[in-house]
Amino acid sequence: MQDLQKTLELLLDYLKGVWVKKRYVMICSWLICPFGFVYVASMPDVYQSQARVYVDTRSVLQPLLRGLAIQTNPQQEISMMVKTLLSRPNLEVIARESDLDVTALTPEDYEDMISDLSSNISLRSAGRDNLYTIAYTDSDPQMAKTVVQETLDLFVEGALGSSRKDSDSASRFIEEQITDYENRLSSAEQRVADFQRKYSSLLPEKGNFYQNYTELNAQLEQTVLSIKETEQQIKALSGELRGPNAQVDSFAVKPSDADSILTTRYDARIESLEEKLDELSLKYTDLHPDVIETNSLLEALQKSRQEEIDDYLSNTSSENPSNSLGGLSKEIRIEISRLQSLIASLNVRKDDFESKIAELKQKIDLVPQVEAEFTALNRDYGITKRKYEELLSRRESADLAQKADVSSEDVQFRVIDPPLAPLAPTGPNRLIGYTAVVFIGFAAGLGVAFLISQLNPILIRGSQLTSLTSYPVLGVVSHLNVKEIRKVNRTRILVFMFSSGLILMLYGALVASEIMNIDVLSRVLA
Repeated sequence: MQDLQKTLELLLDYLKGVWVKKRYVMICSWLICPFGFVYVASMPDVYQSQARVYVDTRSVLQPLLRGLAIQTNPQQEISMMVKTLLSRPNLEVIARESDLDVTALTPEDYEDMISDLSSNISLRSAGRDNLYTIAYTDSDPQMAKTVVQETLDLFVEGALGSSRKDSDSASRFIEEQITDYENRLSSAEQRVADFQRKYSSLLPEKGNFYQNYTELNAQLEQTVLSIKETEQQIKALSGELRGPNAQVDSFAVKPSDADSILTTRYDARIESLEEKLDELSLKYTDLHPDVIETNSLLEALQKSRQEEIDDYLSNTSSENPSNSLGGLSKEIRIEISRLQSLIASLNVRKDDFESKIAELKQKIDLVPQVEAEFTALNRDYGITKRKYEELLSRRESADLAQKADVSSEDVQFRVIDPPLAPLAPTGPNRLIGYTAVVFIGFAAGLGVAFLISQLNPILIRGSQLTSLTSYPVLGVVSHLNVKEIRKVNRTRILVFMFSSGLILMLYGALVASEIMNIDVLSRVLA
């Protein structure tokens, strides 16, 4: 409680000290307020022009082109354009287009002009998404409108131009990459072709070395097994024959020495053609002209051979009707002859398989290495080809996106409020200026009075003397001429009130005049 009382007493002492020095309040107020009023009243009028624009980023084509064309984010583009609109290059464009640069005679004037543009042009969101307000303040209303219009045009053209510039840059990059990959693909194809030409005798037509080797071994084993089965069938059929037949006819058909098998003059040619047909079948398909011609010739020889055997058997049967072979022996001999021809064909096939296996064994150390190098070449070629095809697909998407941009822009600008030349000034706010001058004048006076009261203190109470000297105050003697002192104090108070009232009256007159001017302008504009 005592601390609070001491604090209140200290505050009262400060106030009384300021009151005693109130003449400094009058001096400061008269030094500051009149000049401040004149300065505020002489400030030139400024005019503000503004425009509101709505940026529509919705597009009907966007959902239709999703997954088909390269799409950008228009919202990000607009946000970036808003951030970079007041950059120095753009400010220089605005100054040039609005002829503000003509007024700059020196480099310093030009820099000041750019600085003023940067501080006076404002681009801000209007409280909802994609709605922006562009404003500019200038002493010339027509110039204010021109600057806002140029800023609006730069904002619209910059956003659209940036999108198209990005598309053109992406297209140029893709074209450069396609050209590069096309050259790399041609080089890879040439390397593969040269490698195939160099090692054509070592590279298999299909599969790899070990697959072909295993397959040839399996085919050889199957052929050997077929030969053994066929020989077993011939032995079984030969056992059914009873007695050799050594008769020779005019067609050169005769039983052979081995198991009384019939041979003809066509057998050697048929065997040679079968060997040739086996070689052709390994190289070509059944539709190859050489294979078709060989098959036709082989069928003709087999037919001639069969006719000669039939004539021989018929003559033999008519000359010796009691022959024990009879019709059954004839059929057995025909089957044995057919199986013998089959064995000859299988032997040819077996020899071919054996020669191929022997050839692969000779290349067993070289072919795997060649195949590995060929696989690496094919892998590099495949990667390059896949990237090249992806780039072609991207180019098609980019072209489709550019065509979509031409037909319908992703970003559309709708000017809600176009810029106009203002008829009434928007500033300066002289009401606030006059009020600030009054506040500063009296505040400065109070501050000076308080500072002087602390530098040159005046004792008002006896307790102040006690706190300064540490001596107790035993009594207080009043001044003898109290009436004169009070008269002087009243005079000082009246002078202070008159001074302050005069300043306040001047402030009130200026405020009333400003309010009347505002009302007149409002009625004119209405």
